[in-house]
Formats: sequence, structure tokens, C-alpha cells
Amino acid sequence: MASENIFTGLKVVDLSSFIAGPSAAVILSDFGADVIKVEPPRGDPWRQAHRTPIQPRADKPYQWHLANRNKRGIALDLKSPSARQVLRELVVWADVLIVNTPHVARKRLGLEYADIVGWNPRLIYADLTGFGEKGPDADLPGFDITSYWARSGLLSLTRDAGAPPTWPVSGSGDNATAVGLYSAIVTALYRRERTGKGSYVTTSLLAEGVWSASVSIQAALAGAKFPPMHDRAHPANASMNVYRAADGTWFVLIVTPDKLPAVANAIGRPDLLTDPRFTEPAQLAVNMPQLTAIFDEVFGAQPMPHWHAVFAGVDVTFGEVRGPQEVIDDPQLVANDIVVSLDGAGGGLTSTISSPIRVHGVEKVPARRAPDLGEHTDEILEELGFEKSAIEGLRTSGAIPKAVGRAA
Repeated sequence: MASENIFTGLKVVDLSSFIAGPSAAVILSDFGADVIKVEPPRGDPWRQAHRTPIQPRADKPYQWHLANRNKRGIALDLKSPSARQVLRELVVWADVLIVNTPHVARKRLGLEYADIVGWNPRLIYADLTGFGEKGPDADLPGFDITSYWARSGLLSLTRDAGAPPTWPVSGSGDNATAVGLYSAIVTALYRRERTGKGSYVTTSLLAEGVWSASVSIQAALAGAKFPPMHDRAHPANASMNVYRAADGTWFVLIVTPDKLPAVANAIGRPDLLTDPRFTEPAQLAVNMPQLTAIFDEVFGAQPMPHWHAVFAGVDVTFGEVRGPQEVIDDPQLVANDIVVSLDGAGGGLTSTISSPIRVHGVEKVPARRAPDLGEHTDEILEELGFEKSAIEGLRTSGAIPKAVGRAA
């Protein structure tokens, strides 16, 4: 029999939009938390991301289901004065509140920690920003590409010499940040178990980006001398480089010095072990481009399955560079529950990506589709104690929509 989910009974209100905040809530929901997604009447803009030209196009809002599965949804106009009573009841109900509204707008809406903590002193208030709470750029809008990637230094480091910065994978910084925000929430929940006190926890896209780039940032703090940027044709080490097989597959190769003799023999080039260009350290450093060219020729003569067998036979670390269409067919994803079934989305969207945290002996909640816009508004309001007449009054005032339709 499966054990009870870790966060069964934990109540989460997700006021955040786009990716990082909502994805932190998804991790909590995977382990059983009851998450209420609060959206403005027109919906979270991330609902429409599958229709934008910079995203892979699809008929179904796949991004929306990824960042908001397992949640219940309520549509609420926080600008409406009568929405305040709903917000209060949500905060009183909640154990965790996740917010990424810019602080300038948050102050206008009365959403700052000081505005609401009196309603629920045990609340974990999780604040996500682009550039941090303080400093000259605290109020700048931030997305993962600007805050996590560009400002942190990551975007300057992930390119070859002479190449301009490129556009990173959409949402990659957001999802890394989501794990950080989740960690902050769980840390605060542990503190509350010990002290009974709520907490104000926060992280930023910038802080998470700097943490991801921390080896290089720490080097800069230490005054280290940086080597030239990686150049595939002129690498610092030809045994740690990227190569292409005959079938067009690129792969990353990492050959440690103790493996060099076995690799040279396995690829049919034992002569490299006695070639004077490569046997003396000083000559090897000068002739790295020549060794790279030899490896290019050798590896380009056979398809990837051949090299897979060769490298496995000599216990060498390597990794095939795969595109999304190839990744989804990787048996490792199913074997390790990285890809799981998604219930109820329809339109051929039957699978999704599980959060990357596993606890042995504890099963995650089966993934179910994200809510339609305002789908559970009446249900949630009734749970919070609102009578039907009061709910109609909220509709009349504009705090909640008069009609709820599908946003996808």
C-alpha cells in the first residue's frame, strides 16, 4: 500500500504567474498539497504561450498544464475592493502563499507581507522577484533570460569563442528557480514545525542564476585568471570536447588521462600514444587543434551506435546531444518516472514532466490537468464560507467573473 503523501493537508495559495512561482507550487502539489491557483479574470498570460511565435506551437496549452497541474482554479480581480474579503479568507485558509507580483503593484494591491501577516501569523509567505528585494534594480521587471541568464553571467559563459550570446532554452532558469523557491518554502515549513512561527521567504531569478554560475563567479571573487573561452576547433583539451558521428549526432566526450591508452586503442589509433606531437605536454598543448582534427576524422567515420559501444566498452564518460523529440523517447525517462501520465488534458496531451525530486517509499500524486480559468471559483468560495448570495454579490461587484469559460 502506498504511503500517505508528504504534504497531504498542506494548503497553498498560488498568486504567481508565468513559470517559476507556479512550478514551485506544482512540486508541492506532486506530494499532495491542495493548491489553489488565483488568476485575474483574463487569466495568467502563460495560458497563451503555446500560441506565441517564439514557443513551439501546439493546439493544446502544454506549458500551462506543465506549470499548473494538480491545482484548483479561482478567477479573482484583486483590484476590486470587494475582492479583499476573498483574499483575506484565502490567506487565513492557507499554509503557504506564493507571490511574484512586482512590489510596486503589490503595495497598491495590499499584498505585501506586512499587509496580510496579521490575518495568519503561521503563514509561509513565499516571495519571488527578478532581481531581489533591495538595491537599485529591485523594481525592474525580470524574466529568466534577463535576470537568471544575462545578469548572472551565465549567458556570457555558455557559448564558444567568437560567438555572440544566444537565446537560452525557454523556462530553464524559471524551473531551476522553482526548485529553489520550493526549498525555501520547505525550510520555512520545517522551522514552523519546530517553532510554530510563519516565515517570509524569498529568492530571485538573479540569485538562482548566480548560484548556477557560482563556480565562475567565485573564481572572479578570488581574482582568478580565466582561460580563453571554449573553441571547439582549438580546445584547451581535445579529450574533453564535442564531436560529431557519421550519422550527424553530436556528443560530448570526456577522456581522463588514465583512460587515454584504452581509448586510443579502442578507436583504432594506438599510434597517437607514440606520436611526438601528443606525447610531450608542451607539444600536446601546441598541437591540440591537430589532435582535434584527427578525432573529427575518426569519429566522423562511424555512426553514433558504433561509438556508443566503443565508449561503453572502455568505461568512458560521454553524452549524446539530443533534441526534444529524441529526449521523449529515452527509456531512462520512463524508467525513472521523469515522464509520467497526465490525466484529463485531452487533445493528445497524455504525458507530462514530473518534478525532479523523489522520496523513496512515497508516491507522488497522479498528474491531472491544470484548471480551466476560474473552474473551481464557486467551489472554493463555498469552502471558504461564502454563502451563495455573497458569491453572487462578488459577481455583481466584478470581483469574480460573471461567466467562466475555457481559456485555452
